[in-house]
Amino acid sequence: MTDTALPTVLVVAVALIDVDGRVLIAKRPEGKKLAGLWEFPGGKVEPGERPEQALIRELKEELGIDVSENCLSPFVFASHAYDSFHLLMPLYLCRRWDGVVTAREHDGLAWVKPSKLSDYPMPPADEPLVAWLRDLL
Repeated sequence: MTDTALPTVLVVAVALIDVDGRVLIAKRPEGKKLAGLWEFPGGKVEPGERPEQALIRELKEELGIDVSENCLSPFVFASHAYDSFHLLMPLYLCRRWDGVVTAREHDGLAWVKPSKLSDYPMPPADEPLVAWLRDLL
């Protein structure tokens, strides 16, 4: 086995939790890598951005909602090696936001009970997060 260093990419994600304890997942659009799989909303942290700032920006762009930084609670993280990069993805929890969640960049959205999250095919980095959410919620 060769120990080739892969670049590390920092991506932030959120488990939006509604009043019924359901978690929002989003379907990756056609034309993107891993299209058709369900993921937790979020995106890449840009240079000079803090993870929370990136998540607030991504949620506005992707879902049309406004989230206050004090409503983001760090929960757990995923660390996954893809072929060309290593993904480090902190997952935050959020129960409060302003606006109506709308699919602006995804092929669909689903509010799912934690016990049913494993019924949705997800990217490899997202899959281990499901058990943590199921145990918490």
